[in-house]
Amino acid sequence: MKFLRNIILLFLMLAVLGIFFTFWANRTIEYATDDYVTSNPEKLPSEKVGLVLGTSKTLKNGNENPYFFYRIDAAEELFKARKIEYIIVSGDNSNKYYNEPEDMQNELIARGIPKTKIFLDFAGLRTLDSVVRAKEIFGQQSFIIISQRFHNERAVYLAQKKGIEAYGFNAEDVNKAAGFKTNLREYFARVKVFYDLLFGVDPKFGGSKVVIP
Repeated sequence: MKFLRNIILLFLMLAVLGIFFTFWANRTIEYATDDYVTSNPEKLPSEKVGLVLGTSKTLKNGNENPYFFYRIDAAEELFKARKIEYIIVSGDNSNKYYNEPEDMQNELIARGIPKTKIFLDFAGLRTLDSVVRAKEIFGQQSFIIISQRFHNERAVYLAQKKGIEAYGFNAEDVNKAAGFKTNLREYFARVKVFYDLLFGVDPKFGGSKVVIP
């Protein structure tokens, strides 16, 4: 019985530590990036490149994914406000039936943004990959990240730790009910940030350098 009690006590202690660390990770990222993310384009510096973080165009039920279209709206707004000259669309291209970068490119072109101003990163499998590849593959030391606020905070924090001067332009978010699962996953994704930084996790794929004029 004593052994069993000690095991239970150990698990409880680990659970408490896990909860504490999750809270600490989230607050640390929020505080560190508070001055670097905004919904107001006038508060952003002008940068050569905006990096749009990928997500699927449609949901599993076939409906439009609002996260996707809100990010496209934000990228269009920044480009037409001349806050950025070029756009990198970075996302998953895991099979021939699923291509986030091309979906984003096509939508931006439909909004009047020239194809020559859009660069595709097909290996943005994770936020870390997208951010680091913007520096290592596309040669950008500073840029504006375009996604929802919760996502931008994590991406900007990663960028800071990788020696990148990054800002976040917050796309419109979805309502709390619709975004509950996404926001819940974000809590744990922020814990993963510190694991990746501690162990020096790199993007899954490298590649040839891409020159943005």
